[in-house]
Amino acid sequence: MINQDTTLMNEWHPVLLSSALGDKPEAVILLGEKLAVFRTSNGVHAFKDLCIHRGVPLSLGKIKEDELVCAYHGWSYNGCGACTRIPSLPKHQAIPSKAKAQVYSCVEANGLIWVCLGTPSRPLPPVCGFIPDGFKEVFMGPYTLQAAGPRVVENFLDVSHLMFVHEGLLGDADYAEIDDYRVMEEDGVLRTEEIVVYQPDADGTGRGVNSRYVYEVYGPLCVGLTKTDDRSDHIFRLFLMVLPVTESQSVAYMLKQRNYAYDEPDEVFIRFQDTLIEQDRVMVENQKPELLPLDLQAELHLKADRLSIAYRKRLREWGVTFGTA
Repeated sequence: MINQDTTLMNEWHPVLLSSALGDKPEAVILLGEKLAVFRTSNGVHAFKDLCIHRGVPLSLGKIKEDELVCAYHGWSYNGCGACTRIPSLPKHQAIPSKAKAQVYSCVEANGLIWVCLGTPSRPLPPVCGFIPDGFKEVFMGPYTLQAAGPRVVENFLDVSHLMFVHEGLLGDADYAEIDDYRVMEEDGVLRTEEIVVYQPDADGTGRGVNSRYVYEVYGPLCVGLTKTDDRSDHIFRLFLMVLPVTESQSVAYMLKQRNYAYDEPDEVFIRFQDTLIEQDRVMVENQKPELLPLDLQAELHLKADRLSIAYRKRLREWGVTFGTA
C-alpha cells in the first residue's frame, strides 16, 4: 500500500461511473493502490489488481460463470476473493488456503461505483441519497486532472475565482466584490450562508442573473452547492466527488440536479461543464505548492476565503495528509 492516510483509507471514493463498468474488469487506481473492479450477478466487487500466483493484474482477466478469471493461468476467484479453481492443479488436490485475492468494500449507488480501502467511517455521501421531486439529473465527467484532490475541491469552493477564471459565464470582473458570509456546521456538514454573485451565463442557457450560492462540505473530497437566483424559481444542485488517484492526479465526477429545462438535452449542460473544467484546469494544474497547504500562515487569506479556510481547518482536524502539505 503506497498511501498511509488512514482518514482517506476509511472514506468512500467514487472509482467509476456505473455506466462505465460492463462485462469485463476495469483497472482503477485509488490512493496509489491498483484495483480491479468488476460486476457479477451479486453486485460490484473491488480486488487488489494482482493475482497472488504470478503477479499479473486481475483486471486483464475476464468474468466467467460469475467469477473473475486471471488471464495468465486461469485461476478463478469468487466475489469473496477465494480461489475456486486452479486449472493446472490435479483435481484430487485441495486449493491452497493462501490462494485468495485481497478484497475491498465496494458498492454501487446512484450511478457510481464506490470503494473504501479500509473500514468505512461514515455512510456514503449525500449525493447517493435521493433526487428531489421535480428534479432531473445528469452526470458530467469524469475529468482527469494533474492536481491533488484537495486542490481540486478547494477550487470548487472558491467563489471569488468565478469572476476571472470563468468571466463572461459564471462571473463579471466588474462585479467581483464578495459580501462577508458565515460558515456553519450542521450535522457534521460545513455549510455557508447565501453568497450572491452576478453571473452573465450561470448554466449555459445564456441568462444573466444574480445567483445565490450555498456551499456544503460533506467529506474530505466530496462537496456540493445549491444555486438559486432572484429572477426565477430555477434551482440546481451540483455535486463534486473527487477520486484521489495519486497525490498529483485526481479524477473529478460531477452530478447536476435541476428543476428546469427538462426538454434541454443533457449534452448542453455537459458541454458547459466541460468548458468550465478546462478553464479550471489551467489554474489547479499550475498552483504552487502542488499540495494544499494546511498551515494558514503559508498563504494570505481574505474574508471571501472563509470557506477555504474552514475546509483547510477541517482537513487538518480529520488528519488528511494525502494531497496536503
